[in-house]
Amino acid sequence: MAATMGFSGFGKKARQFDLDELVEETRKSAIDKNKKNIERLQLLAEEDQKKARSPSPKEPASSCLTNSKARKNDNEDDEEEEEEFIGPPLPSNLLPPKPDAEQNEEDTEEEKQLFPITHQLVLEHSTRTVSALAVDPTGTRLVSGGVDYEVRYWDFQGMDQSREAFRSFCPADGYPINAVDYSCTGDKVLVVPGSQQAKVYDRDGIELFECARGDMYLHDMAKTKGHIAGLTCGVWHPRDKEEFMTSGRDGTCRLWHTSRPENQKNVIKPRASTGLKTNPTTCAYSRDGLLVTCACDDGSVQMWDHRKSFVNVAISVKQAHIKGTETSSLTFAYDNKAFATRGGDDTLKLWDLRNTKKAVHVAEELFNKFPMSSCVFSPNDQMVATGISLNRGETVGKLMIFSRTTWDVLKEVEVDGSHVVKVIWHPRLNQIMLGCGDGKARLLYEPSVSHNGALLVASKHKKRSKQAEVVVSQQVITPHALPMFREERHKSTRKVEERDRKDPVKSRQPELPVGKAGSGGRVSAGGSTLSSYIIRNMGMRNKVHEEEDPREALLKYAKDAEENPYWVTPAYKKNQPNTIFQEQSDTKHKEVEEDTKEPPSKKVKS
Repeated sequence: MAATMGFSGFGKKARQFDLDELVEETRKSAIDKNKKNIERLQLLAEEDQKKARSPSPKEPASSCLTNSKARKNDNEDDEEEEEEFIGPPLPSNLLPPKPDAEQNEEDTEEEKQLFPITHQLVLEHSTRTVSALAVDPTGTRLVSGGVDYEVRYWDFQGMDQSREAFRSFCPADGYPINAVDYSCTGDKVLVVPGSQQAKVYDRDGIELFECARGDMYLHDMAKTKGHIAGLTCGVWHPRDKEEFMTSGRDGTCRLWHTSRPENQKNVIKPRASTGLKTNPTTCAYSRDGLLVTCACDDGSVQMWDHRKSFVNVAISVKQAHIKGTETSSLTFAYDNKAFATRGGDDTLKLWDLRNTKKAVHVAEELFNKFPMSSCVFSPNDQMVATGISLNRGETVGKLMIFSRTTWDVLKEVEVDGSHVVKVIWHPRLNQIMLGCGDGKARLLYEPSVSHNGALLVASKHKKRSKQAEVVVSQQVITPHALPMFREERHKSTRKVEERDRKDPVKSRQPELPVGKAGSGGRVSAGGSTLSSYIIRNMGMRNKVHEEEDPREALLKYAKDAEENPYWVTPAYKKNQPNTIFQEQSDTKHKEVEEDTKEPPSKKVKS
């Protein structure tokens, strides 16, 4: 101990411990306790066996049953405890089947989470088809365009139950709106009418600039400054807020930069399989912005690498749809591995970007009447949604939602008496926006799953409008009739309000400023302070009258200056005791006299 701890002991009174003896005592006490427990268990088992063979008269037979039931329940509890699974949750296909009621409840909850379609909010755009829809990335504003040539701005936070747009305008009179799109930052809006020139507005609807129009007499489309035919589609770059793309019926797709609206940045000329010109009907960027894509009226889908020159096609899908039909929409999945196309041949196709020889899935008999019908991917990237137009004899349009993996129809949402043209599934709001053929924009949502957007509008109440009362019934005025037959005149609240408005007490009119004289015990505004009073009196005292001669005003102090010199005279007292004044010369005197003479009058001709 002295070697290890530095001291030899704990003193004389310190107790001595033997470790071997302590271990032996602990072992013996443990053996004794085990023996006692075993003997107790054996006694209990023997008593249970005796009671089971012959129940005692003091104890009724039912007690044995109760004991056995109790033991049975204890055993069942032990079995249940043993059956309880501890660990990560099992997959749904390995769990035992649940009752039908619980299963139905779970199915409805899953549907609510997957499909936000339980509630609906309607925005009245016009009476004609809503052909374009766009929502900003934050989900606070919506822009709608229609074939009525108008664009409307909607603010979810500023709207109430009246559901009115805060701004509307006509970008190009006589041309329907084919597309609208927000930039990636949400500060600019691209409006693509059917004319040759696209326009860019800010988020409040103020026009920033208009794209240039090309020369229609030039044969080479790369030499023109802009489109020479009507536009079909337009989109913003998903990563660059300064770049956007437009496609037109002049057979070109053009990339623009906001700093140079007078000339395009690049010109892309898609070609058909025969090498001739073909017109792009829709255009899109990939999610990362590395691919520029367009679908043409020859049924092909062509893609170019944004990092290279737009001469050779990176990916070309020939005969993606039937030749001569207008492919109305092309959209990429969020994982950037697949894309979907909505064709004018009444089909919806899903393609794998890594193998484009054949479509992965095809949905047919989806009637498409409009060249701007769209398709979108769900926020979880597991579903594809598109709209169906009304065919002849039909009264219900539909929103179809397909599974991306199995291509089964997961949900059908019916829209009474209207086409379903534009579809947007916003990832942040988790709401579905539909542009319909009856001039309405329908917002589908689920309160427990969706966020903001339509929920903000639905929770507000309509402002109460105050209307002036109008007297409908005519009244015959008889001033000389007897009092018992005289009718009282109808009192209009408008006249009473006008009379109360003129009353300063009832209208709580503030006191008007007083004039120069002052009234009501108040001093006028001109001399209400001491400083203004002093300044006014000083000005009056030092004021020189206009009629007084300035020479006389100075000479009246001459006698005082001679008797009591203070400023000038003491300075010249030694050097120049006698004052010398400048004498006026004769020439100067003559000049003064000539100036004072009046000019001779002109001779009058006889």
